[in-house]
Amino acid sequence: MKLYRAKDYNDMSRKAASIISAQILMKPNCVLGLATGSTPIGAYRQLVDWYAQGDLDFSEVTTVNLDEYKGLTRDNPQSYYYFMNEHLFSKVNICKSRTFLPDGTEPDSHTACENYNETLRAVGAADLQLLGLGHNGHIGFNEPGEYFPTETHCIDLSEQTIKANARFFQTMDEVPRQAYTMGIKTILSARKILIIVSGEDKADIVNTAFSGPVTPRVPASILQLHGNVTLVADEAALSKFQKG
Repeated sequence: MKLYRAKDYNDMSRKAASIISAQILMKPNCVLGLATGSTPIGAYRQLVDWYAQGDLDFSEVTTVNLDEYKGLTRDNPQSYYYFMNEHLFSKVNICKSRTFLPDGTEPDSHTACENYNETLRAVGAADLQLLGLGHNGHIGFNEPGEYFPTETHCIDLSEQTIKANARFFQTMDEVPRQAYTMGIKTILSARKILIIVSGEDKADIVNTAFSGPVTPRVPASILQLHGNVTLVADEAALSKFQKG
């Protein structure tokens, strides 16, 4: 695993955006696996800035997102489709027909998951998969469990994840309890993986995930087995990392 230490969140965001932009420049028709949440916002902002300056071209890029809340429509401000459109898709020259997320409006979990699996197979393995890291070690919405889920599946979100997501909703009752998420096997099929982490509150899980044993109890620990992983994290997040 390659490690890049960043001074703070802004530095982490610039370093992450540099890696993503390099992928686009090297292969203009690349497949990018994208993530949502607060952590990648800075990186997306930097990519948009570089696009506005004429340094990046998204016209041939295809994207596949990790997950989507079950039950939220695309026009819901808390849906991940809305998030991606707000922070990236509407601000660059990407072709919307080549941006893919699970369909949160499909009530039948089996159908939603199989449809997204078919999309992922048709698109092919991501050239670069961007990941964040949950406080409990989840990647995508693959929560701690007894095994590593392989393909797209419907997940019951843990109480810890629900509480972490509550800051985005007006009330706890509005926070979705389920989500469709890309499986671990699909994530690991990416040619390169970029995981970004910021903040002292992530220091324990960074150390556990990347210095501890590989276990489905800490889903991100499986990344230790991938041959091309880059971790970009700020000093606060790396403050307890024993392999730093």
